[in-house]
Amino acid sequence: MDFKQIQELIKMINKSNISELSIEQDQFKITIKQKDNEVQQIVTVPAMQAVQPVAVAQQAVAAPPAGNTPAAAPPVNSNLITIKSPMIGTFYRSAGPDKAAFVNVGDEVVTGKVVCIIEAMKLFNEIESEVSGKIVKVLVDDASPVEYDQPLFLVEP
Repeated sequence: MDFKQIQELIKMINKSNISELSIEQDQFKITIKQKDNEVQQIVTVPAMQAVQPVAVAQQAVAAPPAGNTPAAAPPVNSNLITIKSPMIGTFYRSAGPDKAAFVNVGDEVVTGKVVCIIEAMKLFNEIESEVSGKIVKVLVDDASPVEYDQPLFLVEP
């Protein structure tokens, strides 16, 4: 294997999701590894930023009388249905950066309509509404990490 072939291998690995590659031929052996540092930084930083919004959203649902920021939501919560995250991942309101949001405040949804995407382990999972009604509030910012069972949308039946 010559130097140009090794360079091409490195370029291909950098563009892919492969973390490590080993090749062995006759008396030649090469192992190419990608750094994990960048991925860890991307995951860690948003998770730390999401701690407060998650806690606020859960307090608003769990303890309606003690609403600090969402003061308007608690009195209305009695007849609203919450669409919750079925998994841990990253919340996206649209199929891509240049695409329109699946749903906006005021939109009517029916059972089975896709309301968002949650990315988990490089898989994009379409989340469908389990209720019919009107979207009253979007509780999560686009491209934010979400936890299992975290409220995503409030729907008025």
